[in-house]
Amino acid sequence: MSFPDLLRTYPDLGAGIRGRLTANQPMSAVTWFRTGGAAQLLFQPADADDLARFLAVLPGDIPVLPVGLGSNLLIRDGGVDGVVVRLSAKGFGGLEQVGETRFRVGAAVPDKRLAEAAAAAGVGGFAFFAGIPGGLGGALRMNAGAHGAETRERMIELTAIDRDGQRHVLKNADMGYAYRHSNASQDFIFVEAVFEGVASDEATVRRQMADVIAHRETAQPIREKTGGSTFKNPEGHSAWKLVDAAGCRGLTIGGAQMSEMHCNFMINTGEATGHDLELLGETVRARVLAQSGVRLEWEIKRLGHFGPQGEIQPFLGQAGEAA
Repeated sequence: MSFPDLLRTYPDLGAGIRGRLTANQPMSAVTWFRTGGAAQLLFQPADADDLARFLAVLPGDIPVLPVGLGSNLLIRDGGVDGVVVRLSAKGFGGLEQVGETRFRVGAAVPDKRLAEAAAAAGVGGFAFFAGIPGGLGGALRMNAGAHGAETRERMIELTAIDRDGQRHVLKNADMGYAYRHSNASQDFIFVEAVFEGVASDEATVRRQMADVIAHRETAQPIREKTGGSTFKNPEGHSAWKLVDAAGCRGLTIGGAQMSEMHCNFMINTGEATGHDLELLGETVRARVLAQSGVRLEWEIKRLGHFGPQGEIQPFLGQAGEAA
């Protein structure tokens, strides 16, 4: 699906902008699933000032979608209308130690890079980030976590730019953090944050990181085209155990498969469409609901328009359950 070129409709959008604007950019190039339709306009701002300037002149009826490293994101085959904002490492990849156990970090910094910097500085509390395949902007938005730790335990404050190009500083208490969730306005694009660790020593932190990395490499399909954990853990349950008990380990639809290695990971085996992946996920939800009575919730974000294969209804699948 090809969208009207916003740069032709609004020629002033690019005036004074130092970043890159690309019309009808395929999102398969910037998501870990390597599938999905195009962004009507992809904007890669040069820095926070460039982003603020662009948003200030962008007409208010044009949707804006911030995207990080694309590790937890499924773009549907019909693509995304409006503007997709992708923060670059060059403009939003700064990482600075600003106190004995405190770091100021750009939103485009990979989680594992913060873990490494903290380890080198002998600061504890960040080892869990070594096992999260994403960027800190996404971690801040969804309160990413692993191995019993969560982003909210380390975040002190963050800086965001709103839909009108205005800056905001949010404290931890402003975020309304819960399991894999925050209440921050969807209009906010996070550009940097301050994190606080705990005093430790490098050897201890590196042992912790090694344990996290070893678990990830032996238990997760990290070399596949995947989006990380597909479903959130329901209270009192492990999502993968529910998926396994419902007979969905290795379940395949088209080019999409629930991993044999870790059945809460959905993978693109080669030529999966966004439709294949989302249909597989909804089929698994239906089977789990039928087998256990538990309604799994997606952890992967699914965005954009459905493609020519049509819309996928929630809980569509062979189990015939609806919710």
